Amino acid sequence: MTPEPMNIALSELDEMRFGCRTAKASHVTAETLPDALAFCRRQHAHLLIARCSASDVQTAQAMERAGCLLMDTLVYYARKLEATALPADGDRVPIRLMRAGEEDAIVAVAADAFRDYPFSHYHADARLNRADCDAVYTSWTHALCLSRDDTSEVLVADADGDVLGFATMRLNNPREGEGVLFGVAPAAQGLGIYTSFMLHGMQWCQEKGASRMVVSTQIGNLAVQRVWTRLGFTPDSAYYTFHKWFD
Repeated sequence: MTPEPMNIALSELDEMRFGCRTAKASHVTAETLPDALAFCRRQHAHLLIARCSASDVQTAQAMERAGCLLMDTLVYYARKLEATALPADGDRVPIRLMRAGEEDAIVAVAADAFRDYPFSHYHADARLNRADCDAVYTSWTHALCLSRDDTSEVLVADADGDVLGFATMRLNNPREGEGVLFGVAPAAQGLGIYTSFMLHGMQWCQEKGASRMVVSTQIGNLAVQRVWTRLGFTPDSAYYTFHKWFD
């Protein structure tokens, strides 16, 4: 299979958040790594956030030799939606679509759920401010709430009017849906909300005509991977995330 071309650009959002000029690169290979580093130097970037396939050991070692530090391993799982009927959901906590005006309540859940999140590549970098790393998830959640359209949605867990969790969904293409970011309030964990989100997310993908759903997380986040495997998801791909500082 031909590898996807490298995509690299400056990240204005990360620069605003962390106060340093940041570039992001995906699908890096040993052959394109020199181009990524040259781009950063031309653009006077202080930080490069770069991803490569976890199966590409040659590239991972080249990045290490170039002074890049491994920050996380992102794993993707996938499930076909047309092969078997979806499992039933007990709905201990009702799941519904987000309503207008609930953005603040959903962001508040994200703030609690991702405070000091131990798995992200941002939190793994000791040079980045912890509160700013937490803000990655609250601002991301807010943006997802505001960008709903025909190809994206936000589900919420509603307990008598209290939002206990959220799940953001999108269509990557007509045949593939993705569970992008899920969060459950710490006080509500253990109620089966995450499993319900996965089931309702699969149903949403089916209703949109998708025949496959993907989800991703960092490799150390075993709890959600156990849920995925119980629901018939299997490992699909994995990526290393590296950071390089230019000072």
